[in-house]
Amino acid sequence: MKFSLKSDPVLTIFFGIILFTTFAVIPADAQHSWNTSTEKEERPLFTKHFSQAEFSERRNKVYDQIGNDSFAILQGAPMPMGFQFFRQNNEFYYLSGIESPYAYLILDGPDRVATVYLQDRNERREYGEGKVLSYQDADLVKDLSGIDAVKHIDDLKPDIEALNEDRGYSNVFTHLSPYENLGVTRSIANRTLNDRQNDPFDERPGRHQEFIEHLEKLTTTLEMQNLDPITDEMRKIKSAAEIELITKSSDLQGHAIMESIRSTKPGIKAYEMEAIARYIYWKNGVEGEGYYALTHIGPDAYMNHYHGSERSARDGDMILMDYGPVYDYYTSDMARMWPANGTFNPVQRELYSFYLEFYEAILYNIEIGRTPEEIMRKTLNEFENVFADMEFSKEIYRQAAEEFIVSYQQRLNPNMGLGHGVGLAVHDVGDYSTPIEPGMVFVIEPQFRVPEENIYLRLEDMIVVTEDGVEVITDFVPRDIDGIEALMAEEGMLQRFDFTLE
Repeated sequence: MKFSLKSDPVLTIFFGIILFTTFAVIPADAQHSWNTSTEKEERPLFTKHFSQAEFSERRNKVYDQIGNDSFAILQGAPMPMGFQFFRQNNEFYYLSGIESPYAYLILDGPDRVATVYLQDRNERREYGEGKVLSYQDADLVKDLSGIDAVKHIDDLKPDIEALNEDRGYSNVFTHLSPYENLGVTRSIANRTLNDRQNDPFDERPGRHQEFIEHLEKLTTTLEMQNLDPITDEMRKIKSAAEIELITKSSDLQGHAIMESIRSTKPGIKAYEMEAIARYIYWKNGVEGEGYYALTHIGPDAYMNHYHGSERSARDGDMILMDYGPVYDYYTSDMARMWPANGTFNPVQRELYSFYLEFYEAILYNIEIGRTPEEIMRKTLNEFENVFADMEFSKEIYRQAAEEFIVSYQQRLNPNMGLGHGVGLAVHDVGDYSTPIEPGMVFVIEPQFRVPEENIYLRLEDMIVVTEDGVEVITDFVPRDIDGIEALMAEEGMLQRFDFTLE
């Protein structure tokens, strides 16, 4: 079919208006140059989310803790192997904000001076991949970060040796645990290192351990001290700027899960839901994922960290999704469950209702000043009468519910936690058995199982504590049955845009 503007005066006027308005708003330069943008690069060289004062305050807390006879030294992340973006480790970033590979940081206790050691500029790499802060940018590094001094990496060993010979120093502090990074928590790093020991041809101790061994040889007159307990407790209490980033991550995760719920129909696969989440995450500028997607269909959920499923959801299956992004170093962790066909059947309704009642009883008892033990004891006391009136369609369900409650009763002790912290890592560091206080960010994640039928239930929500009280910042994502079913009745992304390559 052909059409001609000459044959249709209405179309002639219509397209004429479009052409006029289009070129009318384009700057003259844009019509006579290859690009309108003339800046060579717009990628920021330093974070916009934290002030110099905040990084300085963190370092001051370290100075206070290590004392006047000590210094601390931190090792930054190396360049990753392969076509991967460089990403600073959490420990180094938290105290400096500097994102240069192979960097080191010395915090001098007596003088309260922070010195960063950087490599030379790699001009060829910068030409092809963009600028990275280097030793040649010393003044710029100080201006951007507030770091007191910038020195060449070749000065690091002589400076450590000089500190070792100075009789005013008694201790050297460093992180003794493996470093965290994108998708790498301390526990996962330790697990990987333990697995490596089973390889008879791989005797590498881990980069952090190699650094510790070198440091011990250079500081023979000093006592090696663990910096982890100091920074772990600092990281447990988040600043307003940190909470803002965590909230952004949580908002994205909540909307990703809601869109996955809307898009669910029998036949959907885990990777389709994960594709929805990834689109929402990367569309909004995340740097990556906090952990691999835990998208469980049917009995997959019983293996609570199962991932990579390829099964299709059947009519009557339950789905669990737990998959969080990282937004400028800070992550989120939440989970929801829903029926593949959009309606809870009687068994699903029965067990989910029991679980949700207990779950929300914990949530609503979290208050500033209470310890996890006090919160859980109060929850169990209140739930006792509620549980007595509950009816179950099978004896194995009642037994499983009773064992679930008893397991919490048996765990009551002053050292217990409600869940785990969330921040720079999805399983963040710090002691969460202490009384609830402003700045804490954590989740609860009770896990209920019926082994005889491979049934597993888990929800998670992000809980932020401020001076104003306790807020569940993922409350906007429905977890009640009516809310979930209503959400599933809405049209989802896969229905609006379904691209399948045949």
